[in-house]
Amino acid sequence: MSTTTVKKNGISSLRLAAMAKKRRVGTTIFMLLLTLLAFGAFAPAFAPLPSLSSSRSNLARLNSVGDESKFEIADDMFWKDGKPFQIIGGDLHYFRVLPEYWEDRLLRAKALGLNTIQTYVPWNLHEPTEGQLVFEGIADIFSFLNLCQKLDLLVMLRVGPYICAGYFLLLSAEWDFGGFPAWLLAIEPAVKLRSSDPAFIDLVERWWGILLPKIVSSAYKNGGPIIMVQIENEFGSYGDDKAYLHHLVRIARRHLGDDVILYTTDGGSRENLNKGTIPGDAVFSAVDFSTGDDPWPNFMLQKEFNAPGKSPPLSSEFYTGWLTHWGEHIANTDATVTATYLEKILSRNGSAVLYMAHGGTNFGFYSGANTGADETDYKPDLSSYDYDAPIKESGDIDNPKYQALRRVIAKYTAAPLASVPSNNEKKAYGLIKLQKTKSLFNIVDTTDFDGITESENPLAMESLGQMFGFMLYVSDYKAKTNGSLLFIPKVHDRAQVFISCTSDDYEENPKYVGTVARWSNTSIRLSNTRCTSDNRIYILVENMGRINYGQYIFDKKGILSPVYLDEEPLQKWKMLPIPFHNLNEDRKINSVISDAYIDIRKPVQNNLKSKRNYRPEPSFYTGHLSVDEVKDTFLSFRGWSKGVAFINGFNIGRFWPSFGPQCNLYVPAPVLQEGKNLLVIFELETPNAELFVTSVDHPDFTCGSSSNSQVHQI
Repeated sequence: MSTTTVKKNGISSLRLAAMAKKRRVGTTIFMLLLTLLAFGAFAPAFAPLPSLSSSRSNLARLNSVGDESKFEIADDMFWKDGKPFQIIGGDLHYFRVLPEYWEDRLLRAKALGLNTIQTYVPWNLHEPTEGQLVFEGIADIFSFLNLCQKLDLLVMLRVGPYICAGYFLLLSAEWDFGGFPAWLLAIEPAVKLRSSDPAFIDLVERWWGILLPKIVSSAYKNGGPIIMVQIENEFGSYGDDKAYLHHLVRIARRHLGDDVILYTTDGGSRENLNKGTIPGDAVFSAVDFSTGDDPWPNFMLQKEFNAPGKSPPLSSEFYTGWLTHWGEHIANTDATVTATYLEKILSRNGSAVLYMAHGGTNFGFYSGANTGADETDYKPDLSSYDYDAPIKESGDIDNPKYQALRRVIAKYTAAPLASVPSNNEKKAYGLIKLQKTKSLFNIVDTTDFDGITESENPLAMESLGQMFGFMLYVSDYKAKTNGSLLFIPKVHDRAQVFISCTSDDYEENPKYVGTVARWSNTSIRLSNTRCTSDNRIYILVENMGRINYGQYIFDKKGILSPVYLDEEPLQKWKMLPIPFHNLNEDRKINSVISDAYIDIRKPVQNNLKSKRNYRPEPSFYTGHLSVDEVKDTFLSFRGWSKGVAFINGFNIGRFWPSFGPQCNLYVPAPVLQEGKNLLVIFELETPNAELFVTSVDHPDFTCGSSSNSQVHQI
């Protein structure tokens, strides 16, 4: 993976507590896990902002001969090359689709009748580590923009720096940490996100100083597809810091020039628009609102927040579906209702962008989370981002919603729509037998590690450079005859607790005693293990996705408080990061693989005839998927508990069928190869009793208990 190093402006993002010290002991757990996967100073000023260069009410000027490519706003309409233009667009995010499928999905969007693609740019995808910029693979936004131009699709680019929604009362999270890179959480003193805090503005200036010069050549005025660039996202539902918004406009103008249309999006209420828009004609204000709402009162309100003649009606997020959290029913929205309300916009020359046209997948660890009333009301998102969109997660379009929307769009498109492609073929490869290759504790007990951190108190994952995945916290304590009571006031997000003896001759793996989660934070009774030595406690903490919106967005992960044993703080901790590949990271093969793979092929003998007799233990399971003809498939995890899966080293996402609703993980064909494909599963609890997963040809969202779950419907 090619990366670019940038200057960090003197800001250090990994400052550990002064008492913490690092101890290096041999090779890292990172190498071993790679082995498992390889086979397989700001002063707010309010000077007048520059006007849109398109501010021309004289239609003769708009239609003047010899004008270059122009996309403009005048007379409450969009104008493209001097002619009125109606945006019929859709969100399709390059980072939720493998690059090999970008063209396929764009063609399906074009066949739907779309003339414009809207996409976010997630900062955390492109700068996962401070100073290391990634613009290759699934992060190659420039190739995506070139494909849009090749297919005659315009682009509305949402550059952030914050990219997630917030109008619908904390229920629109999408992407980990709202697209902010997690290393921002390690900066001390803490930066104030989405604000005119000089430290935050400095970081945004640096990031946009890299991104925006790279995209300016793709602006429509320069012969590219980008017609508008959005700053921030639904800021009016979050804050009221006009200095922040003005500064973003200045940065954008500095790099993009005065004749690129900048826009904001805010929910259709006066309060949101008051706080989230910029008065005057320097920035166009778009709106969004619930699909079942009458659009035209919203557009009349939108007009109040744009300059005279500068308010073409635009719903920049017309919702075709909705997201789903773990433990809910899968979102289900009515095709006819959706199409009917789209026609209410298009029939009166309004413009709309379907959110989503195609949802795709939250591969890796990038699925985000929401909160409700407080931060303990934690709602992590699925790996799937199907969204009940007209173009399904795997690209399927043979569904009522696609057909209904296409019929409506065809009425308002002068040229005939492109022919509808067929669904991509999917294949069920059948049963995949697995074997247990390693318990996590076997690795911990038998391998020396580089990167263990020692501290009096537990430290957050981000403080240790661990942005995603898991962290293992270990400490010793004196056992009591009647046992002890463990309490962890604040853990993000889910912690499994194990105990064992510290003596070297104690051969049993640590015993599972319970789980603590941020949404059900209860005490756990630790039994007396009758050790001849001290007891040892292991706490494995999983980062299940950072909150995207609201007052709890500063969402550090790990153990974030003292750990209490019988109401006394337990001290002297060792912390070990458990890293895995994320979406935009290289899958490197190192020199120890050949030796380690010999170990992987030696199965651990188990008798798993009954889950009731099987002690929960985080372990690795491996098997091979044999492929004769490479096609899309899905892996069914029915019977498994909770974990992460990798195919040929690619992180296809989290599974949690015991909670539901998602049973199957989507495996795009480009991940596979003919012949053997290595499947590695990190199961946190108990595996399928027969140790298999099944390759099937369809999605499944019927897992888990749904007695108390909810579903969003239109």
